[in-house]
Amino acid sequence: MKLSKKVLGLGAVALLAVGLAACGSDKNEADGDSTKTVGESVDYKITGIDPGAGIMEATEKALVEYELKDWKLTTGSGAAMTASLKKAYDKEQPIIITGWTPHWKFMKFDLKYLEDPKGVYGGEEQIRTIGRIGLQEDLPEAHKILSQFKWTEEDMGEVMVAIQEGEKEEIAARNWIDANEELVAEWTNGVEKVDGDKIKLAYAAWDSEIASHNVMKLVLEEMGFKVTLTQVELGPLWTAVADGSADASLAAWLPITAKTYADKFEGKFEELGVNMEGVKIGLVVPKYMDIDSIEDLKK
Repeated sequence: MKLSKKVLGLGAVALLAVGLAACGSDKNEADGDSTKTVGESVDYKITGIDPGAGIMEATEKALVEYELKDWKLTTGSGAAMTASLKKAYDKEQPIIITGWTPHWKFMKFDLKYLEDPKGVYGGEEQIRTIGRIGLQEDLPEAHKILSQFKWTEEDMGEVMVAIQEGEKEEIAARNWIDANEELVAEWTNGVEKVDGDKIKLAYAAWDSEIASHNVMKLVLEEMGFKVTLTQVELGPLWTAVADGSADASLAAWLPITAKTYADKFEGKFEELGVNMEGVKIGLVVPKYMDIDSIEDLKK
């Protein structure tokens, strides 16, 4: 009888150990195996976006400059990238993405840029407004509004977050305009209303550019323009402005992100001005990851 109780007791301990091990296994799966290197924990993968984006070219260069021979950069879309980020973040799993600011993900998740000691991604960038050659002569009032357009990361963030949370793009833009009438008045200062002049704006399918172009569409419409928004990839966007099939775009990230296109179409477009300062691109990770620099990816 005593032996029976002893065996039962050992069995219970064994079951408890198995149960604790299972729980520990779930936690390790969520937090990542601490014995793995950073590369092993993410399967040597950096989650990227559209293949033609400048940040992707910079990341391919970073893989070479930092001698990350085993690493691969996956392509997709901005939406697919943020979906992968959310999935990993909710489980506190490791992930490395191509990131940029302004973007709503920095408001939703606790993230950080990896240090870039080699300067592959450059310093701070600007978002500039570009127009086709002849825009000032053909649509002088629109040219002036677009040239005077300037806002902050916080302004854009309000629109992006509202859209990301389910608000329709035009409604989110309208709510922001109604709450920021003084700033909008600066954009339209000295501009006469027109009577149905047509203008076409081209933009990339990035959350930042969806926000800015929907705001500008409403501003131009209030000044009497008939506005067409055309969503295209980055290459066709620059081509459209250069060949005149689009009148303008607010989405020229320079000097790094769109450098390839700015160089290719030099002399075939006009820079109307900087609409946002201090934007940035680079590799981004959740702050719960114990990594601070791109150099750490070699460990």
